[in-house]
Amino acid sequence: MRTDDGTSGSANEYSSRRMTRRTALKVGGTLAAAFAAAPPLVARGAQEAATPVAGINATAAWEQYKSKGIQLDFLSEDTPPTAAIIGHISEFEELTGIKVNITQTNLADVVTKVLLDFTSQAGEIDVIYADPQQIMAPLYGNFTDLRQFIDDSSLPPLPLGLEDFDEMNLIGSGYMIDREKLLAIPYDAPTMLLVYRADIFENPTYKDQYQAEKGYDWTPGPNITWEQYRDIAEWINTKVADGTIAEQVAGTGHQAKQYDSLMCDFSNVLLASGGGYFENPDYATWGTATPGGSTLDSPEALKAASLYKSILDQAAPGSLSWDWNGLAEAFSAGSIAMAPEWHEYASVFEDETLSTVAGKVKWALLPKGPAGTKNLWGGTGLAVNSYAGPDQQRAAWMFITWATSPEVQKRLLSEGSTPTRTSVFEDPEVQQLIKAGTNALVNMLPLVLEAWKQENIGLAQGKITTWIQVDQAIFTNLSKMLTGSVTPEQAMADAVAAINSINKWPPAGA
Repeated sequence: MRTDDGTSGSANEYSSRRMTRRTALKVGGTLAAAFAAAPPLVARGAQEAATPVAGINATAAWEQYKSKGIQLDFLSEDTPPTAAIIGHISEFEELTGIKVNITQTNLADVVTKVLLDFTSQAGEIDVIYADPQQIMAPLYGNFTDLRQFIDDSSLPPLPLGLEDFDEMNLIGSGYMIDREKLLAIPYDAPTMLLVYRADIFENPTYKDQYQAEKGYDWTPGPNITWEQYRDIAEWINTKVADGTIAEQVAGTGHQAKQYDSLMCDFSNVLLASGGGYFENPDYATWGTATPGGSTLDSPEALKAASLYKSILDQAAPGSLSWDWNGLAEAFSAGSIAMAPEWHEYASVFEDETLSTVAGKVKWALLPKGPAGTKNLWGGTGLAVNSYAGPDQQRAAWMFITWATSPEVQKRLLSEGSTPTRTSVFEDPEVQQLIKAGTNALVNMLPLVLEAWKQENIGLAQGKITTWIQVDQAIFTNLSKMLTGSVTPEQAMADAVAAINSINKWPPAGA
């Protein structure tokens, strides 16, 4: 997933930014207070990481580079975990003696810098935020197999092992084609869900009137179909127009800018309709170099395209110019009633300094189709540059071990980061905070886990070497469809032709 602002930060300097989906959200309150009494991450993280392997001097393992003067360069997209870690990186540096320089920027710049490093084999970027589609898939041969570090008894062991990571996040973030070669450790896990204005949908006048007219409960979530979702949006638009609903609010809004966000937004409807982008199921999980021909001309995909067009016909006009950030700003301003949005905005929508709808917001799984509800996942892991020197790589692994440890993930919850480890979700303190219901992001965790179930998760983005070009072909043709330049059928036919040309499909001589 992406952000558009080209900002960057360092471990010691971090400026505030405009609202973005993946900027750290300093929510404070009960959660921060609850964790404030915990011992520093240095002590607890080191102790916890050392316990799984007997016979190793934990202190020596963490301090082996203390007098070596090693510095690591960590390049990341601007994401909640990275923005939050900046505030704690001194604890890792104190523990290990390893200096970490952190740069955050938009994903396009990350891709360019990583490509330049790999092309020159410079090895200057030690730790890489390896977006599965735009970095790992096309460049997977340049990353170090992390299993060599996991099996190295001279390094601090990975706390609780790989088994502690959510399996879907581990597969999606960590592998590319070779199922025995681990390229990244799960670090970031945004998931698309449905956000809505409870003050509108729970208003008894509106709710009862809709049910009387339409014959079903309009409460957003997987109980309604995408067709009903569209009809609800149209009803709200009509009632605003005739004065029944006095507030000037659009029935729905979408992130349908001609950009990657449009592909993401459409994917929820495509997958729920039983469609996909390719026949090979590995294209969105383990990754593949041979996805086959595009399936966007299948009956399911054609139905999804027509349905999506009809939904956007009822969406706020600004939808065609909004990515996830623009959509979030519109929802925060109170101008739309419901929207598919990345769950990491939960704290933004409850922040009274950023949102006019704070205290009026609820979330649910996305509407359903013939294949059920499908909620797009967009996670990413941390990887090690294979061109870095041996000690740099070992030090990079130590940082990844620390940054993705249960203790660090638990503490970073207070700053907008979603855990990727099962043990953090199950932690008694976290469970107690969920029950307390006082923190927007923590409140989301049960719903996020529900979205991650196999039957609900949306896996559509391509871990194929040509995904950057394929993605552009998808959102370009979808945009033409939404502006009325072509029909849904023509848009899908044109997308298939472009994608198959990119992937040289069918193969010559076939």
